Amino acid sequence: MKHVFCAVLSVLCVFSISCTREKIPAGMAGLVFRFGPLFEPAVKSSDLLVPDTNDFILYLSDASGEYVYSGFYGDKPEKFELKPGSYTAKVISREFNVPAFDTPQFGDEVCFILEKDEEAAVEFGCTQLNSGIRLVINDSFISDYDGGVIFLTSGDGRLMYSYNEKRVAYFNPGAVSLKFLYEGTESVLFTKILDPREMLTVNLGSGGDSGNTDKAGITISVDTSRVWNEFDYSFGGDKGGSMEDALTVDEARGHVGDEDVWVCGYVVGGDLTSSGISFAAPFRTYTNLAIAASRSIRDRDECLSVSLPVGEVRDGLNLVENPDVLGKKVFLKGNIVASYFGLVGIKDVAEYEIL
Repeated sequence: MKHVFCAVLSVLCVFSISCTREKIPAGMAGLVFRFGPLFEPAVKSSDLLVPDTNDFILYLSDASGEYVYSGFYGDKPEKFELKPGSYTAKVISREFNVPAFDTPQFGDEVCFILEKDEEAAVEFGCTQLNSGIRLVINDSFISDYDGGVIFLTSGDGRLMYSYNEKRVAYFNPGAVSLKFLYEGTESVLFTKILDPREMLTVNLGSGGDSGNTDKAGITISVDTSRVWNEFDYSFGGDKGGSMEDALTVDEARGHVGDEDVWVCGYVVGGDLTSSGISFAAPFRTYTNLAIAASRSIRDRDECLSVSLPVGEVRDGLNLVENPDVLGKKVFLKGNIVASYFGLVGIKDVAEYEIL
C-alpha cells in the first residue's frame, strides 16, 4: 500500500514543481521545503495537539534509500542542492513504534524526481498515520468482573487499560486484540483490524481538510476528519442459547468453554493449517472451514476455525463439494474451544443453518 501511495503522489508532484535556473550549481538540482498554515480542527481535544512545525521530523532519501537528511524540520538547510534523480520526502509529527496513550502521529510521504538544473517545490498533505482505541467500560462490567485486568495488544506490544482509564490508546494500523485476565485465565475477547486514521470506541459491558498550499514549498495540513467507529461488546451472559440470539465471531472469543451454543459468521475460507487459511477455491480439505465477522476478511487472526464432523454437517458445509458456501452467512451450534489450528474454534457442530 505504501508503494502505491508514493507512486500516485509522484505523479502529482510533476504538476507541483516550479523550475528556475537561479544559483544552482551546473548539473545539480535544487529542492526547497516550506510549511503552509496548519489546519485548525473544528473541535479540539487534548490528544490532538500538533507540535510546532520546527519540531516535525523530516526524512529525505535518495533512490538507494540512503538518507540525504534526517532530523528536525527546523534544523534543515534553507535549500538542498542535490544530484538529479528519484527521491522520497517524509515528514512526521513524532516517532511512533510501540503502543502508547494520547500519541496521534501525523505525517505524509512523497516520491518525486529532480531534474538537472531545476529547482523543485513539492507539496503534500498531512493526515493521521496511526489508529486509536478508546474503551467505555460500563458499571455492570466493573461490578461483575471486579479485579479483572484488560490489555490491548498488537504485534508491537501491549497496553494495560484500567477500568477508569479515559485516554485513547494508539497503535500502528493492523490487528489489535482486547485481552481480558480474570481469575487467573486470560482470554481474547475480540480482534479488530484498524485502518490508518481509524478511531474505534469500544463499549464494553457484561452479559446482562485541506490546508493552503504554496508553490515554493511543502504544505503540511493536519487532517482532523478522523474516522470514528463504535463497537459494542457484551462479555458473559446467556447469549448463544438460540439461533436468534447467536454469538458473533468476536463474542465467541469471550465464551471459550461454552458448549451447545450458536455462533454466526461468514464462511471465508478452508484448508486450515497451523499457520494459514486458503481464502479462494479450489479447496482440498473436507474436514474444516473458517468463519469471520465479514465475508471480505482475509486476515487469519480475525477468523474462527470450524471442525466439520462426519455426517450431515460435513456433507453440507465442506467447501470441496459445496464451493457455493464460500461467502455465505452460517449459524453453527457446537462447542467453543480455545484452540483449533491455533485459533479459537468451534468443534462438535451438531446443527447448522445457511442463509
